Amino acid sequence: MKTSVTSNLLAETKRRCFFEQCGLGIAGMAAGALLHGRSAFGEKVLSENRSNPLAPKEPHFPPSAKRVIYLFHAGAPSQLELFDHKPELAQRDGQLPPRELLDGYRAAFIDPKSALLGPKYDFKPRGDCGMVLSELLPHTSKIADEICLIRSMHTDAVNHAPGQIMMNTGSEQFGRPSFGSWTLYGLGSESQNLPGFVVLTSAKGTSGGASNYGCGFLPTLYGGTPFRSVGDPVLYLSNPPGIDSISQRESLDALQELNRSSSQFFGDPEISSRMQSYELAYQLQTSAPELMDLSQESKETLELYGIQDPNEASYARNCLLARRLIERDVRFVQLFHEAWDQHGNLKAAIKKNTEATDQASAALVSDLKQRGLLEDTIVIWGGEFGRTPMVQGGNDGRDHHNRAFSVWLAGGGVRGGYTHGETDELGFNVAKDPVHVHDLNATLLHLLGMDHERLTYRFQGRDFRLTDVHGDVVHPILA
Repeated sequence: MKTSVTSNLLAETKRRCFFEQCGLGIAGMAAGALLHGRSAFGEKVLSENRSNPLAPKEPHFPPSAKRVIYLFHAGAPSQLELFDHKPELAQRDGQLPPRELLDGYRAAFIDPKSALLGPKYDFKPRGDCGMVLSELLPHTSKIADEICLIRSMHTDAVNHAPGQIMMNTGSEQFGRPSFGSWTLYGLGSESQNLPGFVVLTSAKGTSGGASNYGCGFLPTLYGGTPFRSVGDPVLYLSNPPGIDSISQRESLDALQELNRSSSQFFGDPEISSRMQSYELAYQLQTSAPELMDLSQESKETLELYGIQDPNEASYARNCLLARRLIERDVRFVQLFHEAWDQHGNLKAAIKKNTEATDQASAALVSDLKQRGLLEDTIVIWGGEFGRTPMVQGGNDGRDHHNRAFSVWLAGGGVRGGYTHGETDELGFNVAKDPVHVHDLNATLLHLLGMDHERLTYRFQGRDFRLTDVHGDVVHPILA
């Protein structure tokens, strides 16, 4: 009798589960089909390993790179003081911009008719390639032959939060997966005891917040994991008093067994995400402290990055941690350093910013190359947009400018010692070889062996991708 009642209850639960999970009509069919690796129309979609959704996956074609370090300098560094030399702008300092440039122009804060502002620092050719860089970048100048400088970037956004989210997710709207999440979704993770996507921060918090590294509508295990600069890298990583490793392992095993039963019954991918998170947290208790301990690094390495105190949080320390993370097979490491929003006090503030970041950025590239890691690691340096050729804040500041800005790339199949694209003589518009955010992301995915048009995820009846319905691979920047 007891067995019969139990069977009836189980049958009723399954019947209810069927209607709750499948629903009625096409929407329910689509959800059920997606869980079984196909779209509602029978098309194959990227399947997930139920036992380990983060297991390494084969790319679409042989890749040039398999890892990424993204140095995101939020706040929008001024390309006119760093990367884009404009002698004509210097000569016309204080003059009004040509009227034809301002047709349809949308500035964030300033009157577009504000006077032109000449560059605050000098430029010189650097490296064997003759790349023209600012005097503010003495260390980046030493790796000029390793980097590809793109001077013709442009974007849709004119303010920080939308601009940062656009650069990182391909959309100005909240809720889309980040570049790091798409990479993890497409390629999986090779690390056994660290997250596949790690986030490190310095300076101020970004305007776009967690949306810059979130998973959006992808399963949550593809989101970035922020590591703290002091204390435990992840909150609550240490066991509470009275809990030893044996009892913790037994508790986790029991919890995993319950979750595994639920996953088989409901087919919910979020349960697999939860299982992976619990197991990874357990592994992190050993791996994270070892990762963050820089006492293993030589004095020469610390000096290379400009690290004075290895226990003090800084951009330089995060750059060294980025190298240590990819050595441990982390797929995607993103550094956020927001300090570049110079609406005023430009000359002093940008000098301070480069003093905090130039040496470590260059050291990271040099260190990766010396260790044989640069050839299959992409390093990206850039912000969300650029700064205006017009003045703001009296005589020493620049407003947001989305029509033209600069980023640089190194390693992972990128063409070193090469400058791509040009802006006009005042640095106002792109004059040659424009590169939109979607084009950059399409190119980065190509280097990782993924076709940006094929890397999709079905959500709410539509196949989404990082580049939306846009984007072309920029072939000239490929080695």
